[in-house]
Amino acid sequence: MRLIDALPKDPDPDTLYLAFEEWAGSQGLELYPAQEEALIELVSGANVILNTPTGSGKSLVATGALFAALARDQCVFYTAPIKALVSEKFFDLCSVFGTENVGMLTGDASVNADAPIVCCTAEVLAQIALAEGTEADIGTVVMDEFHFYGEPDRGWAWQVPLIELPQAQFLLMSATLGDVSFFKEDLTRRTGRTTAVVTSATRPVPLSYSYRTTPLHETLEELLSTHQAPVYIVHFTQAAAMSQAQALTSINMCTRAEKDAIAEEIGGFRFTTRFGRNLSRYVRHGIGVHHAGMLPKYRRLVERLAQAGLLKVICGTDTLGVGVNVPIRTVLLTALSKYDGSKVRRLTAREFHQIAGRAGRAGFDTAGSVVVQAPEHVVENEKALAKAGDDPKKRRKVVRKKPPEGFVAWDETAFERLVAAQPEPLRSRFKVTNAMLLSVIGRPGNALAAMRHLLRDNHEDPASQRRHIREAVGIYRSLRAGGVVEELDTPDEQGRWVRLTVDLQADFALNQPLSTFALAAFELLDRDSPSYALDLLSIIEATLDDPRQILAAQTNKAKAEAVAAMKAEGIEYEERMERLEEITHPRPLEELLEHAYETYRRGHPWVGDHPLRPKSVVRDLYERAMTFTEYVGHYELARSEGIVLRYLASAYKAVSQTVPEDAKTEDVHDLVEWLGELVRQVDSSLLDEWERLANPSVDPETDRDPDTEEETTPVTANHRAFRVLVRNAMFRRVELAALGRYDELGELDGATGWDADRWQNALAAYFAEHEEIGIGPDARGPTLVQITEAEGVWRVRQVLDDPAGDRDWAILADVDLAASDAAGYAAITVAGVERL
Repeated sequence: MRLIDALPKDPDPDTLYLAFEEWAGSQGLELYPAQEEALIELVSGANVILNTPTGSGKSLVATGALFAALARDQCVFYTAPIKALVSEKFFDLCSVFGTENVGMLTGDASVNADAPIVCCTAEVLAQIALAEGTEADIGTVVMDEFHFYGEPDRGWAWQVPLIELPQAQFLLMSATLGDVSFFKEDLTRRTGRTTAVVTSATRPVPLSYSYRTTPLHETLEELLSTHQAPVYIVHFTQAAAMSQAQALTSINMCTRAEKDAIAEEIGGFRFTTRFGRNLSRYVRHGIGVHHAGMLPKYRRLVERLAQAGLLKVICGTDTLGVGVNVPIRTVLLTALSKYDGSKVRRLTAREFHQIAGRAGRAGFDTAGSVVVQAPEHVVENEKALAKAGDDPKKRRKVVRKKPPEGFVAWDETAFERLVAAQPEPLRSRFKVTNAMLLSVIGRPGNALAAMRHLLRDNHEDPASQRRHIREAVGIYRSLRAGGVVEELDTPDEQGRWVRLTVDLQADFALNQPLSTFALAAFELLDRDSPSYALDLLSIIEATLDDPRQILAAQTNKAKAEAVAAMKAEGIEYEERMERLEEITHPRPLEELLEHAYETYRRGHPWVGDHPLRPKSVVRDLYERAMTFTEYVGHYELARSEGIVLRYLASAYKAVSQTVPEDAKTEDVHDLVEWLGELVRQVDSSLLDEWERLANPSVDPETDRDPDTEEETTPVTANHRAFRVLVRNAMFRRVELAALGRYDELGELDGATGWDADRWQNALAAYFAEHEEIGIGPDARGPTLVQITEAEGVWRVRQVLDDPAGDRDWAILADVDLAASDAAGYAAITVAGVERL
């Protein structure tokens, strides 16, 4: 029975509670005491701060809050910290309440936004709260993972709804809130409702804690032999997680029958990248890998195998703390310190408990374990002392290994303190932006009074409040000087003394904030230029967030190539170092875009909150004519290939949503189709979910489950995109030939008989007539590629762009369509290099 069908006609507290309890029982769920207490408070109209351990059923309490809100005919917003969790919760609630009653807003996706239940990111709710305040039609707010309130960059979004929505009933949930007395008093004062704090130190699955001074492999062998698997080994870098997974392959963790079961569960899953091929080897040994840099399909496979009880060990990072649905019996931490982006420091109590709380999952285990390894040098010293035995002389002679330079120490005492410690109190992270002022000014009523309330009645200390007020005054003056707002002598019909003179886009501050700038910048491009499509793409890329790992890899590659070139020229060391300071990742159109941005900002001051970021990732990939796997290998991004794919998917969405039809030439259409198909062939889940969100009406009971079945559309099915893939594959060979990189040509085509020597010999006759091969925009244009389509095989002639313009040489090749579908890219077999 769906929960929506259990709604009582009479929404009094007792009836509501009994109806929900009966539904839960029909699902085989028995309420824990903390759940009962929280639900009684919620149906009675109180705010609830739910601070209970991981696995204690907070999601069920949230479902009860939504149930009560619907019974009262209220709109309810459910927030989560990341878009993936919002999407997951959206589909979960669709099955419970029906697709007609659930909507979603994430900034780049809007589905059924007028539904009575809306799943959204905290930033979306904060923007609605700023724009509508007490007039917002929001009766209940559920904020999951509320400890994100303390995040330096994003915490403001968890605070703003508390300030601006006094009409709402709040449910704040987390396993690691710490002292919440401030929030209890603050919510009661603002909303006029009683605020109940529901806490429980009792976990449905109790945890035991231990500190080990044995080597990691010995610790792990003991855990496996005492049936404490699955074990999640927590590392604090992706490289360490991968290295550990590789090291563990020497241990025989699984029986033959278990390995057969793993192989059967994997089935025909496609491991399409170098990382994927390594992962295939690991999981077949019963070892999983899980971190944020992986492709989504690989993470889901590891989760699926773990849920089936087939993985003994998972090597991952501390990112497992948010929304990872993996049954873990034991969490094994390799350290109690981490690099936080600026320095190495010990874990906070909140971080420790977030990680430790993943051990022992309800429904899977009756107990869980948290194990912490002593520092490596301590382990080695203990081993040496043990070898010396009880002989005092031998023990005195033991040379103790010292910790590495910069090591942040931890020991068993520090571990015990973390176990006993409560999470630190959450700190306010309020901030003022252009978008905040514009949203408040745009709402009906007295904007000055509204901003005064926001700035003086937030959670900051007085000194910080004064700083925010000064920032707000400065922003307001810039808006007024730019003619974006104007002051009125008398209030208008909606009570405004200050009003906007511009119309903000419908999704202002929710979607790409620089989308309107991109639209204006398109007008600066020459549609007749051979590079128009790529220049348009560069404008889009400049509006996207920077993928730091990719840009760092591009910079490192450029510097390495520059150093080699400068050494070859005999440039002295000091000058080389000076020149290297100027080398960065590619930034096409930087000067044009920076000038356009400054001009645009004078009339649209709020874009100053969002700096322009010229870069070239999609363009770089296209111009290099590489496949996804080749690109990841070129920049040594195997551990970050998931980040590469997410960036490509974001760029595809931005191009699809932002570029108007009248700006799209045939080359632009080709580019968009190519990018979408490239993403889909690597891992279709990102685009499939985006498209699925646009049509959520499919019955969850019958819809294909992406976690149990991998279906990839044949690459040849998208005719236009496949032609671009073929053109790119041919141009890749042209480019390598032009640069004389015969070894790389041999790597591409050696399997079909075209090794480096054969390529060099085949091109020798061309270079006897021409000094070089052109690789500019004209050389890669569609006019120099002639494709003859036939059933099963396409014949391709790639004409070479010679300096004389004769264009009398070509590379001939065949494209096997069936092999292309199997591989997910254009399967090229070179037939020859011939004079026409």
